[in-house]
Amino acid sequence: MIHLNFIRVTENQVVDYAQKELTGYLCRLLREEITECSIPVEFAYGMPIPGLAVPEANDLDDQFQILASPQLIQISGSNPRSILLGVYRLLSETGCRFPMPGKECEYIPAIRLDQLNIRLCEAASFRHRGVCIEGADSIENILDFIDWLPKLGCNSFFVQHFEPEVFLKNWYSHKYNPLLSEEIPGREELEHMYRKIDKAMAVRGLLHHRVGHGWTSKAMGVPYACAPAVTAPAKEQKPMLALVNGSREFWEGIPSNTNLCYSNPKARDAFIKTVADYALSHPEVDYIHVWLADEYNNVCECRSCRSTSLSDQYISLLNEIDHTLEQSGVTTHIVLLLYQELLWPPIRQALVHPERFTLMFAPISRTFNRSYSCRGPIPHLMPYRRNQIALPHTLEENLAFLEAWKEHYDIDSFVYDYPLGRAHYGDLGYHTIARVISSDIKELPSLGLNGYMSCQELRAAFPNAFPNYVMGRTLWNSSLSFEKLEEEYYSVIYGSGWRTIKEYLKRLSSLSSSDYFNGIGPRINSEQAAHYKEVQRYVEESYQYIRQCINPPTPFQKIFFTLLDYHAEYCILITKALAALAAGCAADVPGAWDSFMKFIRYHETEFQPYLDVYRVLEVGTKYTGFDLDIDR
Repeated sequence: MIHLNFIRVTENQVVDYAQKELTGYLCRLLREEITECSIPVEFAYGMPIPGLAVPEANDLDDQFQILASPQLIQISGSNPRSILLGVYRLLSETGCRFPMPGKECEYIPAIRLDQLNIRLCEAASFRHRGVCIEGADSIENILDFIDWLPKLGCNSFFVQHFEPEVFLKNWYSHKYNPLLSEEIPGREELEHMYRKIDKAMAVRGLLHHRVGHGWTSKAMGVPYACAPAVTAPAKEQKPMLALVNGSREFWEGIPSNTNLCYSNPKARDAFIKTVADYALSHPEVDYIHVWLADEYNNVCECRSCRSTSLSDQYISLLNEIDHTLEQSGVTTHIVLLLYQELLWPPIRQALVHPERFTLMFAPISRTFNRSYSCRGPIPHLMPYRRNQIALPHTLEENLAFLEAWKEHYDIDSFVYDYPLGRAHYGDLGYHTIARVISSDIKELPSLGLNGYMSCQELRAAFPNAFPNYVMGRTLWNSSLSFEKLEEEYYSVIYGSGWRTIKEYLKRLSSLSSSDYFNGIGPRINSEQAAHYKEVQRYVEESYQYIRQCINPPTPFQKIFFTLLDYHAEYCILITKALAALAAGCAADVPGAWDSFMKFIRYHETEFQPYLDVYRVLEVGTKYTGFDLDIDR
């Protein structure tokens, strides 16, 4: 029996959790060991790690040193979270793999104690390494994903909005799946779920990002919700709202998508106070995202607002928020957003204390068929026309905005990107999107960005979770080759036949189009229609042969092969609908899409952690061009 004798340095909940994790996993690793022994373990944090390029130990930047032998295990880190990251890094060196969220998806080999000889000294390649919640999620989905993040080397989780209510309700209401009965939790149960999420982040030391959209509706005194308001704006609220097309109303009926009249002193004061009060009452939040309303071409057209730019008004608001927080002694970081109208940089205003702020570049309309590394010459900025903007689509157009901001704002920054938020549904093999993620991350230094936050569904593991795995591992160590990660990942989940399956999935990716499913480009596309028909032929002819030629999966691998089996039929059904749409065969589209919807709805509970049925149907309807009839 192996006993770990922890030598305590100081009390800390993250270090306590790291001790628990190391104990549990080592017991599983050394389960065949019969020797009775006690191994001393030393954890230390808060001091520089000799020999690393990042000499300063702090709460934001992660680095560690690991010295492990049968006689002693030492992990020194720059902060408590780095100790936990060091534990998982030690485990990965012993052959452990964490290919998907969930304990059932972990691969823990058996080793001998005398094989425990590890010396590592590493620092993260980037400061910002995290994921933002989207989609339809059960509490178990969220907690499993948070548990998975540090095992990949990530350090952040973004609980979008004030609370993740909409994402939980998307699942528990079974939105877009009429085959399942609603089971929406009550207010007390939801609050209990929220605090579980907060605790899960806290015990792992994850940097806590919060809010984003919702400040404008809260400043009006309207509870935040991504839904139309029950009533029209009250008389006293109307002057605070943006004047658009001659009226001050909720934008398309939705308060959270409604901008304020940022030249109105009452509206400004309410916005500033709302953010400052939140920061004062939520010291557990490390990064508060201060964004304006969602959607675009909905900014105020009154004379005062038209005399300046929205970005100038935005920077002015942020400076006043900073001043209020400084007076209260609050040091919370604030994330400012480059998105939609805010892609155009300010003309007159500048941040007074840039050290408080982190710039977040959000190129939501970019292509995912190509990486940033494939960019050509950067063009001039598109001209800004109030409430008549068009979003950039090319990589070069998007990056022109980042360069314009970076000319005057050389501050901490990261990209807020969307490969697993919509585009991944268009890549049936998940191979191209994973390669784009790898290449994008390696390109971040050339763009002046210090990390990556992925705005994405948490249930994005279909046919596997390779894209997320690549994301986390490459953000920790940008020198890791894509090919090394392919072998590391596929060989564990698919065994000796992994190369055959990799080529199968790579072929599916080559015939797919993330952009087409994401609504980029014309809907009639004969070349893509032919590709979708080829997917059907290829899967029908190749998949069963591939499965017959591969050794029977181990119990651990069974879940991944079961997913592949389901995925094969999924590919055939969805490409029948896509081929009809791309070929312009309008009469064939509804029936093919209906068959696909019925199929994934029927099987949702069986494959719930891996495929977000709500989100793929929403994207297919809002962007791809299908019709969603929830009664079908």
